[in-house]
Amino acid sequence: METPKTLRVFSSFREAEKADHEFYAAASPQERLDILLELIARHRESMGEAAKGFERVYRVTELVRG
Repeated sequence: METPKTLRVFSSFREAEKADHEFYAAASPQERLDILLELIARHRESMGEAAKGFERVYRVTELVRG
């Protein structure tokens, strides 16, 4: 179930930063992980087809001693 979104207006950048810090400090580790996974999913969706092209590729070669 998705948490309802809330819009807050701050009078300064410092006040907004403090509110962010308090929000994340109060969140449980699972809630913070859920936020991270949501951000990753949104990023992948925004990349569309381009994201499918990025896969890890490893090359294994023999070490030549000489």
